[in-house]
Amino acid sequence: MRLQDKVAIITGGASGIGLATAIKFAQEGAFVAIGDLNQEAIDAAIKEVEAVGGQAVGYILDVTKTDQIAAMRDALLADKGRIDILVNNAGIVLDAQLIKMTEDQFDKVIDINLKGSYNMARALVDTMVAQGSGVILNASSVVGVYGNFGQTNYAATKFGVIGMVKTWARELGKKGIRANAVCPGFVGTPILKAMPEKVLQSMADNIPMKRLAEPSEIANVYAFLASDEASYINGAAIEVTGGLTL
Repeated sequence: MRLQDKVAIITGGASGIGLATAIKFAQEGAFVAIGDLNQEAIDAAIKEVEAVGGQAVGYILDVTKTDQIAAMRDALLADKGRIDILVNNAGIVLDAQLIKMTEDQFDKVIDINLKGSYNMARALVDTMVAQGSGVILNASSVVGVYGNFGQTNYAATKFGVIGMVKTWARELGKKGIRANAVCPGFVGTPILKAMPEKVLQSMADNIPMKRLAEPSEIANVYAFLASDEASYINGAAIEVTGGLTL
């Protein structure tokens, strides 16, 4: 198994791509720490991980709250003695055109998607440096490469997390720590699948593969990047879009 005995933190890990990643990591042998906002969702996610033979623990985690991040880190280190992988998956969307976007809409998306990823990495980097190893994976988006109508705030964060991993790759590579970003296109998460079928079909029609991605297909990329098979991939932003941007 590619992640045998690794300890991984996944933020926003109780649903969607985060949950798929938690399940995949567990199947690959990792001990998974799921951070999310809802205890019921966390409990359900742990059961799903255990159902595939994996091990997981959950923490209530708001990535804008540094005290919650520190508590999660300290508890995990006390239990496992190390933290090998961080997946900065937590994020929100509050879309509006620039002429209609409010300061609150902008600030909330920046605080969670961008500052939250910084908060997590900052809290764990000393541990990874002391270990001499670690992997940081940021959830970007196709929007973080090409922009998108009505998503000034979201695009800013998804461009930003790419910039951070490129910077961290330069700073931390010599210390045995790799940092990369994954840029999904349209993914069939529960939130997206709640949209009208006509809208979903229109999305699929614009993709050469003529379908949305499954969350597991994004999780597979995270698992590869977290593993030693990707030992020389550092500072990359990998698109997983089915050819959407061609």
